[in-house]
Amino acid sequence: MRRWVWSAMKPPERRARLRELAEWVDWLRTTFELHNQIPRCWYMHQPVVEHLTALYAGWLRVYAGAPPAGMGEADWISTLHAFTPRLQLAACATGIHQDPPPVVPPPPGTLEDFELHLATSGMATAAARHPAQAELDRLAAEADPPL
Repeated sequence: MRRWVWSAMKPPERRARLRELAEWVDWLRTTFELHNQIPRCWYMHQPVVEHLTALYAGWLRVYAGAPPAGMGEADWISTLHAFTPRLQLAACATGIHQDPPPVVPPPPGTLEDFELHLATSGMATAAARHPAQAELDRLAAEADPPL
């Protein structure tokens, strides 16, 4: 199954896929009685579109293809319920769309501060060392015993 990466799609494909997703979202809202949880303007909110896309791709795998190992219908429904709070938009709960707040640009110097952190912080410059290195070494020795 092809992955749905909205920004990687050409505009005609993006429009076709969005129509496909919209048809499924209408089905989802009706079937699972999610009218109050998924606002009508869901397609105007990129985070909600991404969550619904993930749900749809998972639904396709479980219901229309070969389900991933360990993922069945009940698991998908549990995932749906776990995602439901992310689909709700308090600003649009009244049925009237509200634009998301504008993205606040970072203050001047933020990128420079970040690059300085990467160059000087222990987190970014410390040598690689797994917290369970001794156990990993033991497992590697068991897997490849000396002759």
